[in-house]
Amino acid sequence: MPNTKDQLVKALTNDQNFRVLAVNATDVVKTAQQAHHLQSTSAVALGRTLVASLLLANSALKGKEGMTIRLNGQGPVGGMLIDADAAGHVKGYVQHPDIDLPRLNDGEIDVAAGVGTDGFLEVLKNLGGTEPYSSSVPLVSGKIGDDFAYYLAKSEQIPSALGVSVEINEQNEVEVAGGYLIQTMPGADEDAIEKLEKRLKTLPGIAITLKEYGNPEHLIDVIFGAENVKILQHLPVSFYCDCSKEKFAQRLAGIGRKDLQEIIDEDHGAEVVCNFCGTKYDFSEDDLVNILNKQAKGGNHE
Repeated sequence: MPNTKDQLVKALTNDQNFRVLAVNATDVVKTAQQAHHLQSTSAVALGRTLVASLLLANSALKGKEGMTIRLNGQGPVGGMLIDADAAGHVKGYVQHPDIDLPRLNDGEIDVAAGVGTDGFLEVLKNLGGTEPYSSSVPLVSGKIGDDFAYYLAKSEQIPSALGVSVEINEQNEVEVAGGYLIQTMPGADEDAIEKLEKRLKTLPGIAITLKEYGNPEHLIDVIFGAENVKILQHLPVSFYCDCSKEKFAQRLAGIGRKDLQEIIDEDHGAEVVCNFCGTKYDFSEDDLVNILNKQAKGGNHE
């Protein structure tokens, strides 16, 4: 049995009507919450977007390709920025991490109120060319899953069902996070599509299934029946940031000699914080002088 913690499963129905991906991303969202000190509404909004981005990236990318997702509905949580790739890596942050709106009457987090709908979902794909491919759609619900499904239908012309769930307890702790993406294959049978739509309305919640079984493969079994699908791949997923002090040194070198000298003269050092993972990098005055000297040797006289 493959590891049931934080993995993505890809499958194809035996009748060739549907392609399906399911993911358990509980540790991914826990890591994001801890890195950004997220309160409940911000945690669920960013968590759902991280889950949806993992599903989207691993349905559309291959090799070393990657994508950036921008989502902003002008709600209290503000904008979100996510990077995801075909290797199961994802990272992201939300503009306002401290949003904690009152829960709905059923105890659920009011994600739509936190995200808002007066905005857009934009996807930029880095497919190895000089310019990324960009496409955007207006938000339709602010609940994230519907918005990503709408993007797939409008920008990719792929009818899809996408469900995402992040459950937060009363202590503001992430208990479970995951989701599924179902895409119709070319020539899919209309009766099969209609039956699937009815089936999805009667399913137990994603969080319930993942809390009970852990393995995202079971999400697929619940939807289609284990005997009706062929599992194609198990892929570990993780919240992964490739930032480093060296990379931020390169960015500091890019601000120009005048501005860098000003930081040295006035602050005698700098602290840089990675937006994606919250890691802090301290640059001493000597560090900044070394960067400035390298600029001079490289002929950067701005």
